[in-house]
Amino acid sequence: MNIFVLLKRTFDTEEKITVSNGAINEDGAEFIINPYDEYAVEEAIQLRDAHGGEVTVVTVGTEEAEKELRTALAMGADKAVLINIEDDVENGDQFTTAKIIAEFLKEKEVDIILGGNVAIDGGSGQVGPRVAELLNIPYVTTITKLEIDGGKVTIVRDVEGDSEIIETSLPLLVTAQQGLNDPRYPSLPGIMKAKKKPLDELELDDLDLEEDDVEPKTKTIEIYLPPQKEAGRILQGELEEQVKELVTALRNEAKVI
Repeated sequence: MNIFVLLKRTFDTEEKITVSNGAINEDGAEFIINPYDEYAVEEAIQLRDAHGGEVTVVTVGTEEAEKELRTALAMGADKAVLINIEDDVENGDQFTTAKIIAEFLKEKEVDIILGGNVAIDGGSGQVGPRVAELLNIPYVTTITKLEIDGGKVTIVRDVEGDSEIIETSLPLLVTAQQGLNDPRYPSLPGIMKAKKKPLDELELDDLDLEEDDVEPKTKTIEIYLPPQKEAGRILQGELEEQVKELVTALRNEAKVI
């Protein structure tokens, strides 16, 4: 089984984000594998162990992403591919990433592609479905269970607090939701083996792509932190007085009624 995982390098979830001159300040920041992508890596490894085959982890970014790819290899992935766009693309968006990944995958023999449901930095959840559309294969998002029996695939997906069961077939793209599995930590032997596993680096030229082919469809005008929340207010007095004060505040201050 040929298994591919879409991976993104994101800020550590414990990192305190700062904004400078309308851009996120990355100096000294810690980066990790996007947490939802860790579920995808783990599921891919379990699929390979159950059905045989090979797990290839793919990311679009700069050389800094090599660390996260090596982590995925240490978890148990077989191969990694970095598509380096540092010298070719500025301010790429979800279209950019999906177009590049789809171009890389279009000539591959793909059985299943796994990715995270969303990236914690952008949260759009677009890249996986866009890749599937470009490759003209079915996709299922926010999955919490995946079973493959020959060419038949049974999936449980999260739907806003409930779940639904979907049956489909390979080839297929899925995006992982929290609860799909418990991602493993890289072991010391895994880390040592990862140093010897193949990590290929490609550029747009290797995919016969020009900068115009992957030009972003969106433009970020400004990045800013949300305003600090004001302290709450405790209403005093009899219940009737509190209700009157609350209604007045909602009407005159919050302006919601």
